[in-house]
Amino acid sequence: MELHTIQNRKDLRAFIQFPYDLYRDDPLWIAPLRSDQWAQFDPQKNPMLDHCETVLFLLEDEGKVIGRCSAFIDRLAVDYWGKPIGLFGSFECIEDEKAAHLLLSAAKDWLAAHGMKSMRGPWSFASQEWGLEVEGGNLPPVILAPHNPTYYVDYLEAFGLGKAMDLLTYLADMGAGYDIPERYLTLTQRIQERYGVTVRPVRMNDLEADVMTIMDLSNRSISDNWGYYPVTMDEARAMTRDLKQIVNPEALLLAEDSEGNPIGFGLSLPDVNILLKGLHGRLFPFGWLKLLFGLKKLHQYRMWALGVVPEYQGKAIDTLLYKATYEALKKVQVRMEINYVLENNDRMNNSLLKLGVTPLRRYRVYEMAFD
Repeated sequence: MELHTIQNRKDLRAFIQFPYDLYRDDPLWIAPLRSDQWAQFDPQKNPMLDHCETVLFLLEDEGKVIGRCSAFIDRLAVDYWGKPIGLFGSFECIEDEKAAHLLLSAAKDWLAAHGMKSMRGPWSFASQEWGLEVEGGNLPPVILAPHNPTYYVDYLEAFGLGKAMDLLTYLADMGAGYDIPERYLTLTQRIQERYGVTVRPVRMNDLEADVMTIMDLSNRSISDNWGYYPVTMDEARAMTRDLKQIVNPEALLLAEDSEGNPIGFGLSLPDVNILLKGLHGRLFPFGWLKLLFGLKKLHQYRMWALGVVPEYQGKAIDTLLYKATYEALKKVQVRMEINYVLENNDRMNNSLLKLGVTPLRRYRVYEMAFD
């Protein structure tokens, strides 16, 4: 086996191509768009790289790629957390423990040599695409969620990586009969009357301004959540650009108080993975037609993010946002995956269970301290 770092565009092409080869026969894997994968590693297109020091490793056996991994230091995260925690991601490997440990060792050694005291991951260069799927792996992944072979779990744990945090997901399938319990419809009516809160969709003709508002709300409302660090304005703009082509504005919601001040948000995205299946990561020659005509017919969504500013937390504004999302999408009987919720977020997990949603998957982020 030969391990080396990415040095040129040819190496990067092999790095990006490897998952398409590895998962070729996996019926659950959804091939991401190749253009999106190239963009993740392009500093001109991915502003996250502006605050990261990065190395990419490629593992070959007799000239054939058998694994890959990234190691990186996100200076914004390190400063915000106040801890020298390095990150690893883009981890893919054939079913060979020795190969997996060579990749993980390379990431660990590089991070240690650059002053880090621990390693956390898998952690993606895409927003919130974290962890390994440890439960619920019999389902295809939704948009911006990972998918992995089960043997990855064994390899990471055998290497010495332990659980740092579990990320939980839930299912509300309206097509299978899910309804919000009647008592919550009454509750949300009382909330609106008591606090004068209204909920509105984003304005597509001023989407960037609303995204900036959501970014500010996010930085205020979930700043204490495990793993969180602030999103930059450039990242928010890039997110706006990337999502503008697929979003349903009725599912991107802002809550405002009686004076029109934003106090919370709930973001649900159409699960375009349904449309990407079978395209092998390519929009041409006919994939773009499938996306163009399929978006409006999608009945599967991912609730991607939800937050309420501290002064309104504990006042059931999150339930109000759930209800507004439900009402916006119930006419098309959406299958909604709420993905993900930190396992230690008792308030949100309890709220979701009371709303009658069903536990669905569990992702795990790993960490290890260096000797």
